[in-house]
Amino acid sequence: MPATSQPYPYRRRAYRLLAAAAGLATVGALAAALPADAHENTGGHHPSRYQDVQLLSFNDLHGNLEPPSGSSGRVTELQADGTTKTIDAGGVEYLATHLREARQGKAYSITAAGGDMVGASPLVSGLFHDEPTIEALNKLDLDVTSVGNHEFDEGAKELKRLQYGGCHPTDGCYTDEGFEGAEFPYLAANVLDEKTNTPILKPYWVWKKKDVRIGFIGVTLEDTPGVVSADGVKGLKFKDEVETINKYAKVLRAQGVNSIVALIHEGGLPASGAYNYDCDSSGAGSGISGPIVDIAKNITPSVDALVTGHTHAAYVCTIPDPSGKPRMVTSAASFGRLYTDTTLTYDRLTGDIVRTAVKSANHVVTRTVAKAPDMTELIGRWNTLAAPVGNRPIGYISADVPNTGTESPMGDLIADAQLAYGRKLDAGTDLALMNPGGVRAGLTYAAKGAEGDGVVTYAEGFTVQPFSNTVNLQDFTGAQLIQVLKEQVSGTNTAAPKILQPSANLTYTLDLTKTGADRVVTDSIRLNGAAIDPAATYRVATNSFLAGGGDGFTTLGQGTNDLVGSDDLAALAEYLTANSSASGPLAPPAANRITIVQ
Repeated sequence: MPATSQPYPYRRRAYRLLAAAAGLATVGALAAALPADAHENTGGHHPSRYQDVQLLSFNDLHGNLEPPSGSSGRVTELQADGTTKTIDAGGVEYLATHLREARQGKAYSITAAGGDMVGASPLVSGLFHDEPTIEALNKLDLDVTSVGNHEFDEGAKELKRLQYGGCHPTDGCYTDEGFEGAEFPYLAANVLDEKTNTPILKPYWVWKKKDVRIGFIGVTLEDTPGVVSADGVKGLKFKDEVETINKYAKVLRAQGVNSIVALIHEGGLPASGAYNYDCDSSGAGSGISGPIVDIAKNITPSVDALVTGHTHAAYVCTIPDPSGKPRMVTSAASFGRLYTDTTLTYDRLTGDIVRTAVKSANHVVTRTVAKAPDMTELIGRWNTLAAPVGNRPIGYISADVPNTGTESPMGDLIADAQLAYGRKLDAGTDLALMNPGGVRAGLTYAAKGAEGDGVVTYAEGFTVQPFSNTVNLQDFTGAQLIQVLKEQVSGTNTAAPKILQPSANLTYTLDLTKTGADRVVTDSIRLNGAAIDPAATYRVATNSFLAGGGDGFTTLGQGTNDLVGSDDLAALAEYLTANSSASGPLAPPAANRITIVQ
């Protein structure tokens, strides 16, 4: 039966589990000496002026309860000699152990997240509308998180159900206990209901312990409507991140809360992919680019630290605030592979954070520690429910099919599958295009369970394509098709290109030595070996997200003669089943459809 829950329940602190080893770390600090009495109180009746508060944070978990596979389950570590090595990382069984170990001996500890806790999740969570992930986050003792764009994949009503509880309106309850919802607040300061012009969830939250108070403001990227299906953001408007944070910082200060942390689901791109890269090595913030830089430079100095996300990058940086003073900005990659441990030194006299004393480090969620038994039980319980669906074989592969690179083998495979499916709907379908952000993982040859090496299960396919988009057919002129390809590297995609994954019959050259739309070499575009005729009509298969103009592809939202098919995962499963067998597995596509000039 439906469960009930309080809107913003008090935390129910779980026990702290000792772990065998601490994670590897990368450290950043705003080092400066504090006054002589700057010592954390360890006993007695008279607290010192300064109190260290531990802030543990992570972001972009995306329902990855089990250790992610392939490159999604590894981090890169920079070595002292300049070389790099990779470390297996992630999985909530290990994340729980690391967080519980990190909290040991810390009387003042907060755990916060930067959004995208759910959405685009593997089968064990996604099949159940991410209820398993919310349950896991409750057990992790998460205190607060911002919303991310993926929290809107199923719309605002579903997000509110994740917050407040209750059984799914269509699929009902999965267990006898029902669903109680999150024990932590989701913050959505810049997401407003169009009718009421008020935030759809709480805009801020204040953590309190004895005389220490720290406020948290949560926002998602303003461009969420550009990266989420139209149905997911219907009836909502998304406000500017900086203006919103500055607004609520004033509100908090008016309430006497002078210590403030912003949780921002928007991020940056560090100059190195290594999690322990020092992005301050040549000056504050010099090693990071992307939207978070301008955001950080314009957020009021009243905010003491920024926990960010969205780009799935790892960084611990300082970026100057509007007054020119450095301020800590962090991100812990994605999929639970890292967590950030930040020390905020609270001044009881002013109620503010001593900014110059802030220290921060990213730690690897290694798999060399003991698994948390409660998380093992949780995963096993939900996997048992998912097994009848997830264990079904849908195809066979001869080697890993990775989702990495400008053009990825996995992206090409999906495009080929959608072209084949499109031609079943309409024999006149000419080509298919897949958005790279919709390819959430690759396929690995090594068996994850008892299915055997090379076997692709439905659960593995679900991890690759978890959005339940439909395959849509639309007509475009040749001129529009050329424009679509140019929109990969122009307009809103100029700074961060989104290269569509093409079906095998579409080829062209991408010249990265040029700028803007010129990076797509028009004369090189070929379909079945022939040049595109600007005046001709072409039938194009995409998913429903792209067909709605998502990811900045406005021209794809202008197609005609629409035909909506089944979901994209069904198309992939059908293609794998038809084109592979145990004795004749499918080889990964060569990813040579786009010729890249650098």
